[in-house]
Amino acid sequence: MRTLVVVAGLAAVVEGLSAQVPGPSFRDVINLQSVGSPAIAPDGRAVAYTLRTVEWSENRFDSEIWLWREGQGTIQLTRTPKGSSSAPRWSPDGRWIAFLADRGDRQQLYVIGAAGGEATKVTFLKDGVADYRWSPTGDRVALQVTEPESEDAAKTKRLYGDFYLEDREDRMAHLWVLEMTPSRWTGDSASMPKPTRLTEGSSYTVGQFAWSPDGTRIAFDHRRDPLIHSMHTADISIVDVATRRVTPLVARPGADGSPVWSPDGQWIAFTTAAGDTISNFYRNNQLARVAATGGTPTRLAADFDEMINQVTWTPRGLWFGALDKTSSGMVRVDPETGRAEWVRPSPFMALNGVATSPDGKWWAMVAQKDGMSLSELYRSDGTGNPEKLTDLTAQIGSWNLGSNEVVRWQSRDGTPIEGVLHKPRDFDPTRKYPLLVVIHGGPTGIDMPQPVPFYVYPIPQWVAKGALVLRPNYRGSAGYGEKFRSLNVRNLGVGDMWDVMSGVDHLIKQGVVDTARMGAMGWSQGGYISAFLTTNTNRFKAISVGAGISNWVSYYVTTDIYPFTRQYLKATPWDDMAIYQKTSPMTAIKQARTPTLIQHGQFDLRVPIQNAYELHQGLLDQRVPTELVIYRGFGHGINKPKEQLAAVWHNWRWFGKYLFGEEVKIPLDDTAPSVKAGGN
Repeated sequence: MRTLVVVAGLAAVVEGLSAQVPGPSFRDVINLQSVGSPAIAPDGRAVAYTLRTVEWSENRFDSEIWLWREGQGTIQLTRTPKGSSSAPRWSPDGRWIAFLADRGDRQQLYVIGAAGGEATKVTFLKDGVADYRWSPTGDRVALQVTEPESEDAAKTKRLYGDFYLEDREDRMAHLWVLEMTPSRWTGDSASMPKPTRLTEGSSYTVGQFAWSPDGTRIAFDHRRDPLIHSMHTADISIVDVATRRVTPLVARPGADGSPVWSPDGQWIAFTTAAGDTISNFYRNNQLARVAATGGTPTRLAADFDEMINQVTWTPRGLWFGALDKTSSGMVRVDPETGRAEWVRPSPFMALNGVATSPDGKWWAMVAQKDGMSLSELYRSDGTGNPEKLTDLTAQIGSWNLGSNEVVRWQSRDGTPIEGVLHKPRDFDPTRKYPLLVVIHGGPTGIDMPQPVPFYVYPIPQWVAKGALVLRPNYRGSAGYGEKFRSLNVRNLGVGDMWDVMSGVDHLIKQGVVDTARMGAMGWSQGGYISAFLTTNTNRFKAISVGAGISNWVSYYVTTDIYPFTRQYLKATPWDDMAIYQKTSPMTAIKQARTPTLIQHGQFDLRVPIQNAYELHQGLLDQRVPTELVIYRGFGHGINKPKEQLAAVWHNWRWFGKYLFGEEVKIPLDDTAPSVKAGGN
């Protein structure tokens, strides 16, 4: 069958009543506003945050900064034409909010008064600002800045054209410091203070960084270059701001990073691979602390069995965020004993972002209350129930969304597996329903209960149409501990298929599945598992493979994260071709019978597009119905609304044809009315 190429900027793909889409329209779901990046004022009386919306005419998602203030409600602080505003952070005195925005001259640092008004640009750097942090004294900010192209590189390009040495040429990022003097914030580059360099050189690139409580030093992690497979080379150093002297603090094999200071400035906590340089993709990281003057690090939370993220150290405690199966929350650590304990605010199922005031009293949180709520913004002083500051869930109040629940089953080898099952609102356990299986990426991703899971798969619409949707947390998923994440090492695809198919069989045994109408799909690692299902089972009527791996050998030599393959398969192809063949979908291509849609970004570096072409041609050779959709100009994800809308339509059409016997015509009338939310 022919290859369908989708042109970037496809404006005509919109939905109309004639498309017979039940539940909320695809546009309605893409239009949902979402909240993120909370930042709480030092006195706890105001919270800045980002709100994401859609700009269809410009084909982009837009994030702007909003401000909630106690007793006054909410106002929009920023409006960046043709771009977004991000990373709001308060000055220590609470008078200013800084943020990053690209207003036509790369991403620069801006400040705006906490009461609103016009924002002022305070950096004028050629290549912009990657990240920043206020000093505790508020009179300076530290900037993370990517180095400009060198003079030698520019001369080479002029003489010999544009070429690239693989794994050799990447621009480093370094730290600079900028004086923050409101009296000089004129917006004129000539009168503004100029940043002063703190670190330099080509031997390392700077990552995460944090000011000491007295504002005299900055702890930062750094690795040999920005390439993703250099993550295991990360170490930690401290730079004295006055003298620019850099002192190594933690230098050992494996990744050590994300430093945070103790409130008294005596200690630094950080995450660490504890010397592991070969299995960072699926092993737990650890939490440790080291004296700010140097010495041997001490492990904290030694009994905690999950990945550690977003470490926060305030006068009221040392904390980190973590997953716990199909929920997430905060863990408190005693820095002296190392003991860790979960702190589970009763109103929340999942915490998706937290920020604290400097004294640790006030918290701002982006959190999801339950499986039928969207994430909302909350404020808490640590006593009583957190105060909800937004009502984004009202957007879906009238929608026909059905219900969702966590289901459990045993896999083929006895491994306990969980997943999220979505059921129609009028679900009848005596009836049999079509079943669609949507498989997350990662593999260390996680599916949690959600009211409107979407991306490029129209899950809410399938549920409203009268189908079941299962989202399995197969072996390798995060949230279930290191041993579980390691279960698909040298067993990729094979064990994953056990988990998916045993989940399908679990539902079939309950008598609720129409086995003649089953489909499967996924993106990235989920796309790989879907491709594995395409060539290793004929039980599905249709499959969709999104940015999926089809051959581990060709993937190994083309991806930007080749250590991933070596770590999971424990060999290169030249050392153990058998394991590469065992786990590759293409090995069983002659068994393929299932109609398969393939979706892929044109410039995907994570899963290069060769994987899509290989699977597509193999299916064509077997005379299996297949279609390859290439999204021009995109990498590993579809991150523009029009192409996301197109990708949803392609899946709706594909499964409509093979599961529901429908010939779906994608409407091309841009004026056609959309299906109303909650309609049928």
